Amino acid sequence: MYCSNCGAEVNDNAVVCIKCGCAVNQPKMPSVNGGSSKDWLVTLLLCFFVGCFGIHRFYVGKTGTAIVQLITCGGCGIWTLIDFIVICMGNFTDAEGKFIKNRP
Repeated sequence: MYCSNCGAEVNDNAVVCIKCGCAVNQPKMPSVNGGSSKDWLVTLLLCFFVGCFGIHRFYVGKTGTAIVQLITCGGCGIWTLIDFIVICMGNFTDAEGKFIKNRP
């Protein structure tokens, strides 16, 4: 593997480059437990039907942003639409930062 900053060759297990001290970008390994325990379909349906009230954010544990979304009616719908797209793409995370993915 090569350092993205200086181009020096670094060990595959290295965290930083020995030559420049820059952090080495390593691909993240998939988690063993498969991500969030929250259900993707439930999150998607909550966002679609009552997303303007932030219910889907309450469901995944993001209480602070859920209250803001409740007060602003989902950012006049724009925030809800963005959340819906992010959930559909599988990039929405729960309060612990784990991805909520559609499981087969």
